Amino acid sequence: MEMNTRESFIAVQKNGDGDLTAFKTSSGRVLDYEQALQEVKAGAIAGVNVFKGRDGEMHIRGDADGDPTNNLDALPRFE
Repeated sequence: MEMNTRESFIAVQKNGDGDLTAFKTSSGRVLDYEQALQEVKAGAIAGVNVFKGRDGEMHIRGDADGDPTNNLDALPRFE
């Protein structure tokens, strides 16, 4: 019996500016930023949420849990 069917992000890709551009999920799927944004909004990804930045755009961030090691920026990179 599976308790949690939601995926989580386990790795990220970044551009030259250090901005997150893609995510790898716990099931091995690779999502570009827009796909990831839609899945987070739909509640399909655990441990993250969407917020509106000062630029007026929607952004993905990790849930505030006081643990910096699971921040999206701290996740390993993948190719």
